Amino acid sequence: LPLHFDLFLRVFSSSKKIKLIMGFCKFSKFSFMFLVTVLFLVVSGQDNARILNDQTSLLSFTLGIVSDPLHALKSWNNSSGVHVCNWSGIGCNINRDRVIELDLHGHSLRGTISPAISNLSYLTILDLSGNFFEGHIPAELGSLSRLKQLSLSSNLLQETIPSELGFLQELEYFNLGSNRLTGDIPAPLFCNGSSSLKYIDLSNNSLSGHIPLNNQCELRQLRFLLLWSNQLVGQVPQALSNSSNLQWLDLELNSLSGELPSEIVYRMPKLQYLYLSYNNFISHNGNTDLKPFFASLVNSSNLQELELAGNNLGGELPSIIGDLSTKLVQIHLDENLIYGSIPPDISNLVNVTLLNLSSNLLNGSIPPELCRMGKLERLYLSNNSLSGEIPSAFGHVPHLGLLDLSENKLYGSIPDSFSNLSQLRRLLLHENQLSGTIPPSLGKCINLEILDLSHNTISGMIPSEVAGLRSLKLYLNLSSNHLQGTIPLELSKMDMVLAIDLSSNNLSDTIPSQLGSCIALEYLNLSGNVLEGPLPVSLGQLPYLKELDISFNQLTGEIPPSLQASALKQLNFSFNKFSGNVSNNGIFSSLTIDSFLGNHGLCGSIKGMPSCRKKKTHHFLILPILL
Repeated sequence: LPLHFDLFLRVFSSSKKIKLIMGFCKFSKFSFMFLVTVLFLVVSGQDNARILNDQTSLLSFTLGIVSDPLHALKSWNNSSGVHVCNWSGIGCNINRDRVIELDLHGHSLRGTISPAISNLSYLTILDLSGNFFEGHIPAELGSLSRLKQLSLSSNLLQETIPSELGFLQELEYFNLGSNRLTGDIPAPLFCNGSSSLKYIDLSNNSLSGHIPLNNQCELRQLRFLLLWSNQLVGQVPQALSNSSNLQWLDLELNSLSGELPSEIVYRMPKLQYLYLSYNNFISHNGNTDLKPFFASLVNSSNLQELELAGNNLGGELPSIIGDLSTKLVQIHLDENLIYGSIPPDISNLVNVTLLNLSSNLLNGSIPPELCRMGKLERLYLSNNSLSGEIPSAFGHVPHLGLLDLSENKLYGSIPDSFSNLSQLRRLLLHENQLSGTIPPSLGKCINLEILDLSHNTISGMIPSEVAGLRSLKLYLNLSSNHLQGTIPLELSKMDMVLAIDLSSNNLSDTIPSQLGSCIALEYLNLSGNVLEGPLPVSLGQLPYLKELDISFNQLTGEIPPSLQASALKQLNFSFNKFSGNVSNNGIFSSLTIDSFLGNHGLCGSIKGMPSCRKKKTHHFLILPILL
């Protein structure tokens, strides 16, 4: 027997009053069972009617779907014989008479969302995220009074957010992120909606206007507020301070303005993730004082990530930053107007793995105390006015994988201690005033993928140990230095490197043909040296080479025909001593005379290039030969 009929029967037959009635009315056992059966059929009929209504609503929903590539709705039909509660993505209550869950996330469905869903009056979960639904969000969804979870994220939904969604009084999870929604955020979502809301995500849309939160709004249960990547303006509303349980606040990539919300974040002791980057915030006292904001964060003892990049924030970096949560893992303060020196107290944040202070106005030397941050993996200090020598103690930060000190005023030599950095993948020291030689010990950085030492005053030869780093996958840039000697043959071991730039040095001798072994190479620049001899044919056989610049050298001989049949898109042979015939075949057909200037021995069919003269036949030699 079905569960509710069996329960009904046991309760009915055990009741003393029922037994008394049966005795008084002289019911037979058969009559009693007949009555119970009739009652059961009535109840069952009502149950069937309810589930049939829900089934009809679901079938109406499918009429808006035009593509189901993963066959997620294969079981959704009357002829299959499958009970609606067993359809894929459907969940029912314990009596199996009402649909309470519709979850079709990530099935690549295409179409529109049918208002028929609003007839599923017992629905508590509606998840259509990760599909390709288009059109508008039906306002009728606001009638789903029992809904606790609504997720329509990662679709192609357009137009405005219906204010009727503010009627969902039981809603706890609300996610419309990553769509194409426009217009203002409806005030009822925040102020007339559910006070039990814990999660709000409207990120990655094109929403405009202010954040509609006033002092009468109490979202005291709110844990997550994600509004990033929209077009929101105005200040962060003071009423947000009522959400003292907030753990994740992401407002980055908008046009919000005003002072940094110190008073608001001060009342959020449970804050773990704070993202305010790429807005128009300013610091206190006319964009000169960062201390009040960092002081307000000291109370957030669980803070793990702090992002304030791209706001043009002014002021010195206060020493109180060292009093922030020791759980901090990432700090992004790049692309601001922060000036002064880097406070040594920042080294108190011993669990930080990423510190980004790049693109500011910082000066002074790099504090050696930074090297005490033993878990540091990525350090960005580029594009400042830092001076002094590079602390050799960096070589003792065991997990350092990226070190970017480029575009500063650093001088001195590259520390030998970098050879200890077995995890180092990217070393960017370009555009400084570094001198001395390239330490051969850098060849011990066996995981190095990018090495950029360009635009310094480094001298000496390219160490074979460095040239033989097979781990280099992205690029090697040693350009604009004072390097001498030959191009090391060991460069041929870099069979994964995409770009090599050795331009603007004093490298001499020939270009080694072994460079043809760098089979992944896409960019090669050897210009501005004193290289001589012929251009190796093997360079034209590199399958992925797109750009080749060998200008301003002393190369001789003919240009190899193999270059005409290559995948090259940009070529520069200018100001060498090449000679011979140049045709406009292959990729040469897209080149202009600018690629060949300063080579007086060249001739051919390139526009602006002198034509090659045909050799004359001397007929007067024929007669003596015949005689």
